[in-house]
Amino acid sequence: MEGKKMYRILLADDEGIMLEALKNIINSNFGSECEIACAKTGRAVVEQAETFRPDIAFMDIQMPGLSGIQAMKEIRKFNQSTIFIVITAYDKFNYAQEAINLGVMEYLTKPVNKKKILEVCMKAMRQVDEARKKRSDDLKIREKLETVVPIIESGYLYNLLLQDDFHTYQSNYRELLNIEKDYAFMAVVEFGDGVENGILTNAVGASVRASRFYPEFREITKGFFDCLVGPVMGNRIVLLVPHETGTVEYEERVEILTRMRNLIHKLENRIDSKFRGGIGRVRPLEDVKESYTEALRALREGDSHVVHINDIPSIQDYDGEYPLDLENRYFQRTMEADYAGAASAANQFFDWMLKNYMDYRADIEIKVLELVMRVEYSAFFKGGVKYGFRYRENYLRDIQSCRDYEELRAWFLVKTEDVCRGMATTKEKESESVVAKARAYIDENYQNDISLDDVSRLVDISPYYFSKLFKQEQGEGFIEYVTRIRMQNARQLLKNQNYSIKEICAMCGYSDPNYFSRIFKRYEGVTPSEYRERLG
Repeated sequence: MEGKKMYRILLADDEGIMLEALKNIINSNFGSECEIACAKTGRAVVEQAETFRPDIAFMDIQMPGLSGIQAMKEIRKFNQSTIFIVITAYDKFNYAQEAINLGVMEYLTKPVNKKKILEVCMKAMRQVDEARKKRSDDLKIREKLETVVPIIESGYLYNLLLQDDFHTYQSNYRELLNIEKDYAFMAVVEFGDGVENGILTNAVGASVRASRFYPEFREITKGFFDCLVGPVMGNRIVLLVPHETGTVEYEERVEILTRMRNLIHKLENRIDSKFRGGIGRVRPLEDVKESYTEALRALREGDSHVVHINDIPSIQDYDGEYPLDLENRYFQRTMEADYAGAASAANQFFDWMLKNYMDYRADIEIKVLELVMRVEYSAFFKGGVKYGFRYRENYLRDIQSCRDYEELRAWFLVKTEDVCRGMATTKEKESESVVAKARAYIDENYQNDISLDDVSRLVDISPYYFSKLFKQEQGEGFIEYVTRIRMQNARQLLKNQNYSIKEICAMCGYSDPNYFSRIFKRYEGVTPSEYRERLG
């Protein structure tokens, strides 16, 4: 039968005569359509099935070693499509219940006549044909979808980010893309040739190459997230990840970060580019554009491979028809004690006011005062500036006495510099306070089984970001610090002869004395016992 696939038939019986009879009956009637393999033991059946991948299997229940039922169970682990036909010399009802669960199509009781074998064989072949047609149809549908879905996903995300009135036909996209969840977060994956000062280089070249690796990017990404993948926009690709609820707990946030880090790692292994990722908060689908803004901010403000918006200082959004990005940048740079960046944003904002509202000096004065007082207010709560009820008594007079706009600009910049100077000290204190809190916890709990995850949760920072912060401030990694504290206390405890080495091991947070001894020797050059002997 030209053009038709062969049927692979496996015959399993410990009686050679039975095997030959079955083989002859099938060959004489379906010879050109069948490929036949034989086995006489349960173990041989399983081994044959792994390589032969039968469409149909005639199985004798009673065989040496593995029984027919056991062999079918093993085959089902790696092949769900084989059609089983059970041959037995016993009452089939003894095996019926167990065999039903394995998908047995028919039971034949020995001796089996030729007519029955042919009937059963034809029935099984029809089932194989139907299954193959279904698989073929499913494959065609999937191939069509794989061509169309990326276009729909890209269109959805493109419109979501760029069109204000998108909500009017959002339901159409949700139905087409089968989005059932009402919440989502967005992530932005950025790529380039290398990283310089936290920025990926050759963005344009990477963007050109992206059209080649985009299909592979989609495939890899969907292996890590059940998400929609947007189009290539410059050297960035946006992901939308539907979410069940409107909140993400700490553990889930860390899990999302972990998956994103693993995704970035796999992308860099498979694609010749460097990748970074920023992740926004979960939002209702109609407001998910805000999550995109947060993902971009996380990407811009963080210098790690992957940054979640919750791991960087938050900025409240402000509604208004003026350069919101400049206002946000001014506030952010000032809070980061980056005077050059803050002054640049302040100057640009001031220039915008002069260009658009030159004749409204009072409004410009109010805006300058608002911005200065806003950063001072935030800096006060972060410990960056001192505050007294009458500290600002001269502000209005100073602003109004400025002879021109350039003097007003100068006053604006001086106040900005004052806040930046105060925040420079505060920023050190903030990171030090997080690390100080972590150190205090370790110092008090070193005898317990504490991990990086435990301490990260305590200070409410993801493990990756905390690990980096800890090493940056402490000058040594988390594990190194914990071990050093434990060894420090071990030395003190070894001076007390009332404690055994085993007791000291437990008191220092170790469960295995041998491991404790190895660590101690690495730090001190001698074992705990030798150390104690030297103490006399």
